[in-house]
Amino acid sequence: MRRMRMTRLALVLLVVAAGVLTPSVSRPADHNDPNAVNSIFWDVPQNGADLYDLFGFPSTDHSGGVERVVVALTFAAVPKAGEFDPDLLYRVLFAPNPRVVAPMGEDHSLNALLKYFDALKDKYLRLKPAEVRVRFDQNTRVKIDFIDFPGGPISQTIDANTATKVKAADGSTINVFVGGRDDAFFNDLPGFFRSINYAPQFYKVPQAMADTRELKIPKTLLELDGNTLFNFDPANPLHGRGVKKDLPQGPLGWSGNKFKKDENGNYRFVYSGRDAQAGKNVNAIILELPLNFITKTPENDRIVNAWGESWVLKASGKIKTIPDDGAMLPLSALAENARYIGGAAIAVGILWVLYGATRPRHSAPFLSRRPVQVVAGVVMVSVGVGLALLHETRPGQHAELERASMADELRNYKLVDTDGQPFADAGLNEREDARQVGANNFWLAPHFILRLAHLGWGFAPSVSALGLKTSFDHENSPVSVWRTYDASQIGAAFLKVQKMLFQPMTMPDDSWNKGRSDIPVRHAYEVFVPNVCAIDMDTTGTWPFGRRLEDQVATRFLSIFLDMSADFKGTPYNIETLQNQAALDTLPFEPKVPPNPLVNDKEFLPTFPYLADPWPDSYTPAPR
Repeated sequence: MRRMRMTRLALVLLVVAAGVLTPSVSRPADHNDPNAVNSIFWDVPQNGADLYDLFGFPSTDHSGGVERVVVALTFAAVPKAGEFDPDLLYRVLFAPNPRVVAPMGEDHSLNALLKYFDALKDKYLRLKPAEVRVRFDQNTRVKIDFIDFPGGPISQTIDANTATKVKAADGSTINVFVGGRDDAFFNDLPGFFRSINYAPQFYKVPQAMADTRELKIPKTLLELDGNTLFNFDPANPLHGRGVKKDLPQGPLGWSGNKFKKDENGNYRFVYSGRDAQAGKNVNAIILELPLNFITKTPENDRIVNAWGESWVLKASGKIKTIPDDGAMLPLSALAENARYIGGAAIAVGILWVLYGATRPRHSAPFLSRRPVQVVAGVVMVSVGVGLALLHETRPGQHAELERASMADELRNYKLVDTDGQPFADAGLNEREDARQVGANNFWLAPHFILRLAHLGWGFAPSVSALGLKTSFDHENSPVSVWRTYDASQIGAAFLKVQKMLFQPMTMPDDSWNKGRSDIPVRHAYEVFVPNVCAIDMDTTGTWPFGRRLEDQVATRFLSIFLDMSADFKGTPYNIETLQNQAALDTLPFEPKVPPNPLVNDKEFLPTFPYLADPWPDSYTPAPR
């Protein structure tokens, strides 16, 4: 009887092993502008594989009583706006699911946060996203496929730069536009790069100089006294705005101890409030899809997760700094082979259990005794299961190919860039090629905490200096501080960012909640992990409930460094406090502008394709 029980245990372990060793389904991707195609470097030209932004929001077009969702993926206009590189392939992926409330309750500990990320990981492993795949027969003819949608497959070739209605098998009508548009991202990018002391924006820095990107100067929202490398120079006002200087010789740092003030005692803001993208074009894939084409249960699946990817043809020989197997994290090689290592461990463990079941109960020596061998076998199987699950959650291109439909076509390409949540690239992932891990950025969750703490030591003292209250504990530092954390210091970093992560991202009013539904406000830890644009169909889709074209996401991102439990002159802080002109006018800094412009250089269109027409090729924006 005992031997039979041991045999049954071995069979149970075998079934578990078979389950975890079976390939799982696809999972989403994450937003990260890789350095391989980052034209901010002096020696890197623009490349159409460089994804810019992903917008997603519920459409106001409810004709026929049908809800629709709009998703727009923008990328570099190469060779020019309205013409495309035939060596590139783009994917726009969709994964609808019900709205859920984070199960953490009042437990705001590091352990609870990491468990939450693990739970999300398990959920995303079970997703089977649908995708829209786009490539080019010629540079103005677009081959487009709709894959794994409940509404049925579609494969069609359309003209670029023309709004096209595509019919699905279930009768759905989908609006599609692939072509040149005005850049919808209105942002003071030079100001942002000045805030993180990013040398390639201001100096002729080649891509290979990896240690000369974010210089070891504190991040800051206010100019640092004596920071001549990055402070605004009235004698050269276009420095960093199209003008790059030779990289200076000597130490590239800062040794000051205070913020810069003018003769009136005002600080100087690193932002100008000007739109650095004014007059610039992009190429774009714009889709307007019925919700019931994306999901069979639109009444339940009220969140549409969307993200984008760019792939380049391996045979083209382009983007050589990314290997044909795709850029991967250092642990990717282990994870790639973990299924085989885990399978071997499971087999050994099962044999050990079976062998232990046949041994005399008290035979010597100790390690030969039945209970010890059975326990050891179970432990070995557990280790094997853990390794196999590591394989299932592995990042990188191999995992994408294993889980994607029509993977034979994808195998001719390599993954270059992914796009989900704005500012996850420069703000948190630092544009590293190896961090192309998709929305399964649970691998990067510890780094997310460390990076946010590093940013907090820079930005939070700036917030305090202006008389505002910050959510980051900078220990009353009178000036921004350069401080980094390694993996062994994650506990210390977490204590600094705990309030930032868990405080509500308070909205300025309730206009975002169009149906006045019971929808909780979001928190930073929910927004950036997983790294997708999560479009809430019961809202207007304004960030962080999606991303509308008119959203000033850069200013809203900075609001996470404010203490949302505080108020400014009787008005509670919210995600738009830093663009409230009445509040800005009272602060001791110049210029008294929001961090970024409030409107785009061209008005958005009220109907599809929503993004404004592109500027003429001959147009040259006036110097700003």
